[in-house]
Amino acid sequence: MSDEKQPDEVIRREVKTFVLRAGRMTDSQRTSYENLKNRWCIPFENKPLNFTEIFGNLNPVVVEIGFGMGAATSIIAQQNPDINYLGIEVHTPGVGKLLSEIELHNLQNMYIVEHDAMEVLSKMIPDSSVSGFHVFFPDPWPKKKHHKRRLMQRPRTNLLAQKLMEGGYVYMATDWEPYGEFALEELGLTQGLKNKYEGFAPHQEWRPETKFERKGLNAQRKICELFFVKEK
Repeated sequence: MSDEKQPDEVIRREVKTFVLRAGRMTDSQRTSYENLKNRWCIPFENKPLNFTEIFGNLNPVVVEIGFGMGAATSIIAQQNPDINYLGIEVHTPGVGKLLSEIELHNLQNMYIVEHDAMEVLSKMIPDSSVSGFHVFFPDPWPKKKHHKRRLMQRPRTNLLAQKLMEGGYVYMATDWEPYGEFALEELGLTQGLKNKYEGFAPHQEWRPETKFERKGLNAQRKICELFFVKEK
């Protein structure tokens, strides 16, 4: 068998959807990161997670890709104690901030993986195990030469569909309308996924406003929301 990588693998594994940007941690974030990461951060490993063992229950699991500073993530987890949440993020200050929120609100339904989301999905998330994916205001990579880095495109969306259980959903919000249109087409062409609405989704009232959303609204940009469901 040839060792040459397949095109899908090249895109998914070698072209990153993020760039690690230097960000100064506050003293509070650093303290939370150092004191709490061993309790609430799951190390990256090349083996599937057992959600029942991790969370201690059989509740549905929602994965958030790129939670930023975690403000909306924390609120959603607080409001839905019967749902388990796994946040994936590479920005260390954001991880530290969400860890402080987990401790402050004694969240028992929230864990974090600090690693590349595509590798986490490929290696650690079992197929047909996720009830929902949240992708709130991902980097739009507006320059055409960077479009290959966009998270919401095939074959990356194929991987999301593969990890979803029947009836599970992908929910994305962006303030960059060209990316919204791009993602709408890519998700629509992803086997197994079906748009719950005609075109963009109406605003989901349960989603808290994020910092990036406020910036977009202040700049008078349209907020595009997408909601796709895995067909049964």
